[in-house]
Amino acid sequence: MQQAGLADDDDEEIWVKEEDDEEEEDGYYMDPRSPAVWTPGGRAGGTSNRRRAREEKERTKMRERQRRAITGRILAGLRQHGNYRLRARADINEVIAALAREAGWVVLPDGTTFPSSSSFAAVAAQPPRPVMVAAASPSATPLALPASSALPLRGIAPVAARPISHRPAPAFALLLPPRAAAASRSPADDVPDGNSSHLLAVPVPVPMDPAAAEDVPVAKQVPDVSPRPPERDFAGTPYVPVYVMLPLGVVNGNGEVVDADELVGQLRVLKASGVDGVMVDCWWGNVEAHKPQEYNWTGYRRLFQMIRELKLKLQVVMSFHECGGNVGDDISIPLPHWVIEIGRSNPDIYFTDRAGRRNTECLSWGVDKERVLQGRTAVEVYFDFMRSFRVEFDEYFEDGIISEIEIGLGACGELRYPSYPAKHGWKYPGIGEFQCYDRYLQKSLRKAAEARGHTIWARGPDNAGHYNSEPNLTGFFCDGGDYDSYYGRFFLSWYSQALVDHADRVLMLARLAFEGTNIAVKVSGVHWWYKTASHAAELTAGFYNPCNRDGYAPIAAVLKKYDAALNFTCVELRTMDQHEVYPEAFADPEGLVWQVLNAAWDAGIQVASENALPCYDRDGFNKILENAKPLNDPDGRHLLGFTYLRLGKDLFERPNFFEFERFIKRMHGGNIS
Repeated sequence: MQQAGLADDDDEEIWVKEEDDEEEEDGYYMDPRSPAVWTPGGRAGGTSNRRRAREEKERTKMRERQRRAITGRILAGLRQHGNYRLRARADINEVIAALAREAGWVVLPDGTTFPSSSSFAAVAAQPPRPVMVAAASPSATPLALPASSALPLRGIAPVAARPISHRPAPAFALLLPPRAAAASRSPADDVPDGNSSHLLAVPVPVPMDPAAAEDVPVAKQVPDVSPRPPERDFAGTPYVPVYVMLPLGVVNGNGEVVDADELVGQLRVLKASGVDGVMVDCWWGNVEAHKPQEYNWTGYRRLFQMIRELKLKLQVVMSFHECGGNVGDDISIPLPHWVIEIGRSNPDIYFTDRAGRRNTECLSWGVDKERVLQGRTAVEVYFDFMRSFRVEFDEYFEDGIISEIEIGLGACGELRYPSYPAKHGWKYPGIGEFQCYDRYLQKSLRKAAEARGHTIWARGPDNAGHYNSEPNLTGFFCDGGDYDSYYGRFFLSWYSQALVDHADRVLMLARLAFEGTNIAVKVSGVHWWYKTASHAAELTAGFYNPCNRDGYAPIAAVLKKYDAALNFTCVELRTMDQHEVYPEAFADPEGLVWQVLNAAWDAGIQVASENALPCYDRDGFNKILENAKPLNDPDGRHLLGFTYLRLGKDLFERPNFFEFERFIKRMHGGNIS
């Protein structure tokens, strides 16, 4: 509503009525065309109306917060109870896309949606059978139609052809084509129904009284679906031990075990379920925090005693990196303070990208042999730390409580360059960036170029894109790009060899410190862009593994040299799932896992594994089992062990822990029937 009034200077003023859903009282706000607002009584009301505008803005914010809270609860429920892989801040489009894929539709990244062609093939291959059509009313009689009449309905896949859902299925009403509907229609059916639709063969949820639903035949309540394929029987297969990672901050910077009583209760439950042991990170930044060679093992000694009393085994990680800023990091543990002080005056001790940004997550491999850490080299610092641990916990080694030591060799404790740091803006599935621009690695690159006789090659690629680039949009990684040129092959060989040399130097000292103990190295599963020729994300991470070269054989060879096991991640991921969620990533985790496992087994070394992301569903556990015990392997090869990521309250929820216990029994070769 608009009303006009006159001010003292006869200028026209505009009143605009504000519609408010929450108040009956009329309100007015200032129209953009008017310098002032006048109330119906002729008095200036600018202050009051500005206040009302602010109040309305606050109410709008409150309504938006309520909507977001509802959306958040919906997403949480779908993720927790339905195994939908939705990010925490997913919008409604992602929810609709997930539900559409669940119903058997194909949803492209641009939103284009169409029925899966495989749905028609699946139904066409089945013999004709009657399809029960659920009536809109519990008292109506179901109509049996031949399967052939249910197929050609406007190109929409029938309910029977859609993927099996492991969630309870609601009652559906399958709307009939006009001819079939006319043959079965009664005069009462001409009355409009709120559940009717002009679309054909589209499942429409039918509200049904719970008491009446109990009397409805099962064929009318549940869509016709095929049975779930039988699971592989792992009874009698080799015993593969299962470990569980403890929380990252189980021991804090003050040398105290966090929530010790609660932890003991959780460990007892794990022990009763059949878990063999736990994995613990020993953080360099906590133990040698303040002064060089002053180690505080107090908290770890108490923690290890608790684990020993429960008769669990221990895998211990020598964590020479910072915690925080990566996927799954819920706390912050920086590098030792005295190392950070050195880094302020000499930032080249850190990995550096082409733009000069420093990554403080771990030390550059360029300082492995440089005496920049108060008179010691980086590898000497690592060795002193490992030797102190070995002496401090000698009794745990002698008693066999500590079954394995995992040596941290880079970012996230993995043998790789920190090429995809979230702190620098990387998002999946970006290709990452090369991390070789600190002066120590640049000096190594110049020496390699001079030895090759091409000093002009003493540089990093200038056409390799940025953290979130796609391979085919760069001159270096595109098909036929510079990665396969003479210069490209030289640079990538040097870059990957620096990674292998770092592993060689540290593992040589680790074998001295932990003689007679199993040691292992964790290698990350960089599976995105695996289906492209260059494997760009692997190249920036230090794995020289394009489609025409095996980049993991040199790593397996250096591990074989020191009798170290290879611990590989992402064994729970399925390629098809990745394609459905991120088709643009050209990911192939299954292909990558198969390549790495065979490279290690061909080199004659043991292989262990862990999941890359939280896993609570049966499909994920089954995939781990398939990788742990390959079917029909002629040599009977299997994993040395599996470490589950990670201990937390979600694991102890009843449905999650039921699946986890079942998984443990099958990993141990037990019978679950």
